[in-house]
Amino acid sequence: MGNNNQTYRELVQKVTMYLDNELNIDDERKLLQEIQQNPAYYKLLSKEKSFRDFIKSRIQRRKVSPSLIASIKDKIKVAPPQ
Repeated sequence: MGNNNQTYRELVQKVTMYLDNELNIDDERKLLQEIQQNPAYYKLLSKEKSFRDFIKSRIQRRKVSPSLIASIKDKIKVAPPQ
């Protein structure tokens, strides 16, 4: 059973990387072939994509004030070499 858990975690990691456009072309092709051959893999991909779409549609990014940006920049500036 431990092997199935590891396989599932690896699949989730691959799907995540695929949706984040982090897979190289060969790994992407392999994953898409696996997904086409296994309905459970396709279901996982669909659920993850739906969840991401849901989150994107529900989350609104707040505008950051220019004064906050300036304050952060001031705090991270490195002192010039002497």
